[in-house]
Amino acid sequence: MGVQVKICGITTPEGLAAATGAGADFIGLVFYPPSPRHVTIEQAARLADMARGRARVVALTVDADDALLDEIAERARPDFWQLHGRESPARVKEIARRYGIETIKAFRLRGPEDLRQVADFLPHIAFPLFDAWHPPGQADLPGGMGKAFDWTWLKDHRGAFMLAGGLTPENVAEAIARTGAAMVDVSSGVERERGVKDPERIAAFVRAAKAAGRAS
Repeated sequence: MGVQVKICGITTPEGLAAATGAGADFIGLVFYPPSPRHVTIEQAARLADMARGRARVVALTVDADDALLDEIAERARPDFWQLHGRESPARVKEIARRYGIETIKAFRLRGPEDLRQVADFLPHIAFPLFDAWHPPGQADLPGGMGKAFDWTWLKDHRGAFMLAGGLTPENVAEAIARTGAAMVDVSSGVERERGVKDPERIAAFVRAAKAAGRAS
């Protein structure tokens, strides 16, 4: 199947068109007001309708309550949840069962020891997403910080995963080669300024990731 690409933090029809036109497999919509990439339910519903049939829609939430998840499920009808907060395995299981929507759990890695927690979530998720941890005192945002982690931490991980954290058109091929990632996720690495997607960088990222997948 090759490497699949997710362009996260889509906020405009132009950004969406750039992602789907470049051949992205997933687009991410962020439901977290502190993020510069946050979208309202109304925006998300329009963008999801535009994406449907062209890319799978991922709804990124951070410790969301049932009321918000209900509204997102009804209005945006995502193909996946991406749970990017401190959700417990029990909460992830509850969400997966309640909505019947495939679920991704994000893990912010401080070191290889953080991978031990993944096993508790695996029965309830489609796959894990590995992102970089950032220290307290920085904006507590759900990714999109442009920071990478040490890819060698994943050398012993088994099973499918999505790789995020500091990826760019310039380094994604190396990241895929070093980790064996079957899926990659980018947000700030394809922006011209914070929260504003750059169509040329999106296209370059997708090209580089797909080429790396064919070469692996």
